[in-house]
Amino acid sequence: MRSPIPDIAIAAMLTREKSLFQQRNPNSKALASKAAENWLRGVPMHWMVDWGTPFPLFVNRASGVDITDADGHSYIDFCLGDTGAMFGHSPKAIVDVLQREGAKGLTTMLPSEDAAEVGALLHDRFGLPFWQVTATASDANRAVLRWCRAITGRQKILVFNHCYHGCVDDTFVTADHGEVRMVEGLVGEPRDLTAFTKVVEFNDEAALAAALSPGDVACVLAEPVMTNIGMVLPAPGFLEKLRALTEKTGTLLILDETHTLSSGPGGYSRAAGLRPDGLVFGKPIAGGIPAAAYGFSTAVAARIREFLAARGEGRSGIGTTLSGSRIQLALIKAVLKEFFTEEAFAPLLSRARRLEKGIADVIIKHGVPWHVTRVGARVEFMCCPDRPKNGFEASKVIHQTIDEAIHHFLLNRGVVITPFHNMMLICPATTDTHVDTLIRSLDRCIAELKS
Repeated sequence: MRSPIPDIAIAAMLTREKSLFQQRNPNSKALASKAAENWLRGVPMHWMVDWGTPFPLFVNRASGVDITDADGHSYIDFCLGDTGAMFGHSPKAIVDVLQREGAKGLTTMLPSEDAAEVGALLHDRFGLPFWQVTATASDANRAVLRWCRAITGRQKILVFNHCYHGCVDDTFVTADHGEVRMVEGLVGEPRDLTAFTKVVEFNDEAALAAALSPGDVACVLAEPVMTNIGMVLPAPGFLEKLRALTEKTGTLLILDETHTLSSGPGGYSRAAGLRPDGLVFGKPIAGGIPAAAYGFSTAVAARIREFLAARGEGRSGIGTTLSGSRIQLALIKAVLKEFFTEEAFAPLLSRARRLEKGIADVIIKHGVPWHVTRVGARVEFMCCPDRPKNGFEASKVIHQTIDEAIHHFLLNRGVVITPFHNMMLICPATTDTHVDTLIRSLDRCIAELKS
């Protein structure tokens, strides 16, 4: 019989593990104090303090799945930069390109000799023929929204409740409790985004059909699997219905695969046989160096060409100076050729299944009301009995105190998982021993919580 873990046990573990973290990491504590003199919130990027630890853990070195911190402690990394290092930290193929190509120039504002080959590789791997490169997936999403609005003449977009598409303002809208409003955490936005963004729950076919029926939505921007609110899987037939409804209403379908690239060498879309009008992805596509890409179908590219032929002179507002740089293209080529293959993904998927089963066995062993989900090489457990069907349901069971306690316990024992939720990635450097260490550590954590 499954039973929850008492709040008093969770609080006791969290208090103890935070104290242990401070004892173990005096150098990180000193560095945090020093960094706070010049960095906002004491870190180069504010979400570096979102791990819930008393102060940030400062990293000295990362290689493969191994991280060494400023105090000399070693960790097995299953977070992998929240997908940015999906193929491991500084894999040889990436280091070789940086050493070989870096001396030949980094950016020129002109296409490099790799351009044609990289375009062909993107077409081959992901099925769409026309592409552009940006610095981040957030940039790519912004560009795609602008193109979709331009060629359709429609101002509105549609996203799913509690979606995540980087720091794109237009997507910070929620529909919790039926009230459409801007997300409270959005800083400094002067516009009423609800005038331009519709939001419905993932897996709600009726709400989706009603929102698209007026024919005023330029595009639906969606992850094929919601991944930043825990993992919310599409219900059987939902993505096919999404495709049919967008086609019926003349709405473009854009899939953000930044996280679901872990599904296979062609991402989730290729694995599931989806037919999006556009794709967006970033993070791991250049091995951890800032780069992202967005691609369009032949039909969408033709509409863009027609639009550009008819528009007047002037800047488009799409793109940044360092987008499409020589070093980005060289790294993207290396990543696509080295890692986006069936042979490279096979062991990742096998070990992810091993991790999924191991966590499921631990859950059953201890009788806790949790569940585990896997999408390709990406595994996540949630401390609730049933899989959420949509973002609202997921928001009620994620970011609990028990998650924070588990993260601290694992971190103090040399295992890193994603801080914002219980996500783990398998990369080429991950071994069965690494996987088994995580499973044993989680087993021990639950045992201590229950005792």
